Amino acid sequence: MNTFCRPLKVLLVVIASLGAIAQAQSPSPIIVQAVNSAATATSAKPAATAADVQSIPEAIKLLERIKADNDEVLAKQKAALERLDELQQAAEQLKIFANRG
Repeated sequence: MNTFCRPLKVLLVVIASLGAIAQAQSPSPIIVQAVNSAATATSAKPAATAADVQSIPEAIKLLERIKADNDEVLAKQKAALERLDELQQAAEQLKIFANRG
């Protein structure tokens, strides 16, 4: 009778370890596509070069236009960073709630 119990115990240990390994598998990653609105907004406008500028007032206007475009891009990047911070905080809260349950 002892010879029958030993293989049964080994089989139960193997089944239990396989069950633990199956539960330890990590879930598949979630892939989020990036939004390239800043790249499309800047590429739609033609870029003026220094060769196009003939006088100092024109150069000043060109620099002001470039500065305005840069400020617009920086504002979009700031908004995107704030949204990423919010998403990170939400993910941390989800982790906390998942660990409690």
